Amino acid sequence: MKRYGVIGLGSFGYYVAKSLYEENKEVIAIDIDKDKVQAVAPFSTDAVVLDATDKEKLRALGLDAMDAVVVSTGHKISVSILICYYLAEIGVKRILCKAEDDDHGKILKLVGANDIIHPEKDMAARIVRSLSKPNILNFIPLEKGYNIIQANAPKVFVGKSLVELDLRKKHGVHVIAIQEKGSEIIQLVPSADYMIRETDTMIIIGKDEDIEKMKEL
Repeated sequence: MKRYGVIGLGSFGYYVAKSLYEENKEVIAIDIDKDKVQAVAPFSTDAVVLDATDKEKLRALGLDAMDAVVVSTGHKISVSILICYYLAEIGVKRILCKAEDDDHGKILKLVGANDIIHPEKDMAARIVRSLSKPNILNFIPLEKGYNIIQANAPKVFVGKSLVELDLRKKHGVHVIAIQEKGSEIIQLVPSADYMIRETDTMIIIGKDEDIEKMKEL
């Protein structure tokens, strides 16, 4: 099972923790505010009242074993920078930090963040894309228990043809389209001899449980 940490339980952090938990992920939710921790407790594996600027207490939580940690500490820029720096020092594999602006994001990158999140900016771009280029995948009716995802081609797929991979038999999923990164051309229902490239994005349909297993390849 994938394991995640969420530090800072304002609106953004709360919904990140809740959404991960509802996706059957293991979630450790952390905040210095007892009320915020209590609010998220029903939607987390473990909810902890902790000052995340204390490096040794942070280390004791075992966050270095998590698949990723999300940092969302509100408007206190210096706090998020310090926490990000400590997470990098204790060996967290992937650190995602919410930034207040571009300069804040640049500093977070310098101290160890792998991904920078600009919630308002990212949501605005998403809305514009949905208005100007509606994605037909959003309108495909699916039976309960099935899903469609877009995913980068796993390394183990690269250099192999679809017939070699035999995803339907081995993994219970179907590749319905492939798009090369940076290209607007989409190959619908690619042929069996199509060779997977490192730059390919695959559009896959299958049962929820089979999709989840695919994500781990």
